[in-house]
Amino acid sequence: MKDYIVRGTAADDQVRFFAAYTKDVVEEARQRHNTSPVATAALGRLLTAGAMMGSMCKNEQDLITLQIKCSGPIGGLTVTADSKANVKGYAVHPDVMLPPSKEGKLDVGKALDLGVLTVIKDIGMKEPYSGQTHLVSGEIAEDLTYYFAASEQIPTSVALGVLMNKDNTVRHAGGFIIQMMPYASEEVISALEKKIAEFESVTSHLEEGKTPEDIMNELLGEFGVKFYETVPTKFSCNCSKERVEKAVISVGKDEINDMIKDGKDIEVNCHFCNTHYTFSVDELKQMAEKTEAGR
Repeated sequence: MKDYIVRGTAADDQVRFFAAYTKDVVEEARQRHNTSPVATAALGRLLTAGAMMGSMCKNEQDLITLQIKCSGPIGGLTVTADSKANVKGYAVHPDVMLPPSKEGKLDVGKALDLGVLTVIKDIGMKEPYSGQTHLVSGEIAEDLTYYFAASEQIPTSVALGVLMNKDNTVRHAGGFIIQMMPYASEEVISALEKKIAEFESVTSHLEEGKTPEDIMNELLGEFGVKFYETVPTKFSCNCSKERVEKAVISVGKDEINDMIKDGKDIEVNCHFCNTHYTFSVDELKQMAEKTEAGR
C-alpha cells in the first residue's frame, strides 16, 4: 500500500474526516535520522498528524508546523507540512532508548513526559496563527485531540499509530482525524463517541490489511460515508545548498572570516532531513565577498 490521505464526510456532512497510511513517510524519517524505536514511534505519529493537518489547508502556499517542547528524554519534536501533504520533521534526541511500557508497547508518553504542543499555521496573513496547549499524555494523539478542543473549539478524535518490525524498520503507520461540525446532532455525537471508544487501534487494523477507507467505513459506515479526495503524502524537504549558503552568509562577514582562518571545510546539517552540505575554504571566501557586496 502506497502512502496517501483520504478525506471525506459522513452523517450528511455533520462529520468530516482525514485518514492516512504513512509507512514510507515514517520509514524515510527513521532512515534519515537513524531514530531509535521509541523515537520512530513518536516522530512517526507527529509526521502522520502533520501530513493530515497540512492537507486541511485551503491555499497552496499554506504551511503548518507542529512543535512539541518537553521535559522527557526525547527533548522535543518538530514537524512541518504543506497543503500537498509533503511533510518533514525531526526529534531533538533521535537516539533515546527506553524500556517498554507496562503494556509492552513503545513508551512514547515517557519519552515526551511533560511539555507543550504548539501549532503554527502560516496562511499568508501578516503574522502566522499560533495555538498552544499543554501535553495531556505525551502519546501525541490524545494531545492533539485536546489541542483541537481547547485551542480551536472543534470536537475531534485523533488516532495515530506506528508498528515496528523486529529489525526496527517500520511495518505500518497511519492514523485518522475525525471532527464534528458545529451543527452535528447529539445523536450523531453520542453514537460516534461509542464507536470510537470501542475501536481497538490503528495499527491492529493496518496489520489486518485494512485500508484507511476500511477504517473509516468501520467507524462511520452507519452514518453514510462520502469519500471526496485521495492525496499522496511523502517525506519531502525543500533544503538545498543554495538555501544553506544564504543561511551561512546571514551569520555575517566576521564569523565567515573566522571559519576561513581555520583553513578547513565546514559542514552544515539540515535539521529536518539530516542532509549534510560541505563548503570549502574557497567557497567561504566567495561568501565573505558576497557579504561585502551586500552592504
